[in-house]
Amino acid sequence: MNAKVIPLQPAGAPSRERKRQAPRGRQVGPDALREVQATLNQVLPRRDQLIEALHALQDRFHQLRTDHLAALAQWMRLSQAEVYEVASFYHHFDVVRENADGGFDAPPKLTVRVCDSLSCEMAGARELMTKLPALLGADVRVMPAPCVGRCHEAPVAVVHQRQIAHATAQAVQAAVAQGLLHDEVPQAPGLDTYRAQGGYALLQACVNGTRPVEDVLKAMEDSGLRGLGGAGFPAGRKWRIVREQPAPRLMAVNIDEGEPGTFKDRHYLERDPHRFLEGVLIAAWAVGVEAIYLYLRDEYHGCRTMLTRELAALQANPPVPLPHIELRRGAGAYICGEESAMIESIEGRRGLPRLRPPYVAQVGLFGRPTLEHNFETLYWVRDILERGPQWFTSHGRHGRQGLRSFSVSGRVKQPGVKLAPAGITLRELIDEHCGGMLDGHTLYAYLPGGASGGILPARLADVPLDFDTLQPHGCFIGSAAIIVLSQHDRAVDAARNLMRFFEAESCGQCTPCRVGTSKARALIEAPHWDTALLAELSQVMRDASICGLGQAAPNPVDGVIRYFPEELA
Repeated sequence: MNAKVIPLQPAGAPSRERKRQAPRGRQVGPDALREVQATLNQVLPRRDQLIEALHALQDRFHQLRTDHLAALAQWMRLSQAEVYEVASFYHHFDVVRENADGGFDAPPKLTVRVCDSLSCEMAGARELMTKLPALLGADVRVMPAPCVGRCHEAPVAVVHQRQIAHATAQAVQAAVAQGLLHDEVPQAPGLDTYRAQGGYALLQACVNGTRPVEDVLKAMEDSGLRGLGGAGFPAGRKWRIVREQPAPRLMAVNIDEGEPGTFKDRHYLERDPHRFLEGVLIAAWAVGVEAIYLYLRDEYHGCRTMLTRELAALQANPPVPLPHIELRRGAGAYICGEESAMIESIEGRRGLPRLRPPYVAQVGLFGRPTLEHNFETLYWVRDILERGPQWFTSHGRHGRQGLRSFSVSGRVKQPGVKLAPAGITLRELIDEHCGGMLDGHTLYAYLPGGASGGILPARLADVPLDFDTLQPHGCFIGSAAIIVLSQHDRAVDAARNLMRFFEAESCGQCTPCRVGTSKARALIEAPHWDTALLAELSQVMRDASICGLGQAAPNPVDGVIRYFPEELA
């Protein structure tokens, strides 16, 4: 029996289906598309190039107009939602919607950012922020910024892209008036100078077989060199793990040091970029890497210009056949210092940390095994292999081995990057490398590992500074960013500054971190702290946050409660 078909409406009746008059979503205008295409003539229309494309548009128009974002989505064959969510995630992109007249408001003539990290706040950043708007006028936008990597020269202001060290209102006003908008390019030794001094001979010895891979791997393992970006994973062991993974293998180098108090990577990059690049290439050779991605924080504009130049020189006259190398530009997101968030960013996405296997080596960049390293770890490769692993292990104090680069800022006479034996104490570091405390200041407290590492009182200034020595005291060394406080400072104020930073920099992916940092900031802004509630909140954040930001954010608050109860009375 044939089933009877019952029509939904009488034959010949007009259709009730509403005809779509135009495609859904924002329409792409021809002018906007032409402007986008003209701006992106050096950018490939690939998903992993999305952030580079957004930078090109931001640099040209000083904002990201929504009509340009729609045109960019069409050009890259992405949804507009994908483009918008990335553009709105990163601090250095200004997304602008149409105004009431259907046009777009003109971007600020100039933007001046004042670093409000702890070291800069201690040096007078708040007062600087207060003075500048009236001095610079309505055409100049003045806004706070998280750490820009010059903590030893606090306070720091950034006029467009030019960093002003030891900034005063008059110095910033003069830079604006003179149109000093671009960062100075470091006068680092170039390729010819580096090669004349023996540079890249070690790399050539590796590639031609004079230094076998196993010899190099064993030297790295024997040196005891651990990752110097904060996690401290043994470098030689990491190389071996990634080498054992199936090809093709990739490499991602993290130069996005956004930890407040940290500036050692910039220090070394400005002084000897090819020593770092030779370490990169030796690691890539030892592991069998096909492509290298260097992820440089956006605040280091002068370093980016210099590194772009030196990479071009190296590729034009390579000492050995080179793997594919790309320099990628961060966009102002502290979370991208976390390795999996950095990988997401390189792929052109929001910097959201991944739930991942024990090693990123197994599932990394573009779904391939990836060797991820911090800048400074690779900087020491040449010295270790040329001088022997015992050169590195022979340094150390108080039962520790190796060298550490300490970024020291705060109330000391001679702040800066200090290369010192691992295990040196804070008191020794200040007396032997920093010229002592500032006149009229005595040691009160210190942060041994930047914003994440916690806060300790002066009575613990004789604890060795190294991996695994600070955990019993509720702290860790991380990237060895030392911020020194004196009797003129309060630990409570430091904790408030740091929690505001964590709240602003949380990627928002997981509730314990997103809500926890906001709740903790509100609780510690109160004159009297609910220590029981803060302790409960701290435990939840440690246990349930996806990545180290949420897990470590309670450290300064816990340190105040544990070591500075008199400030809470």
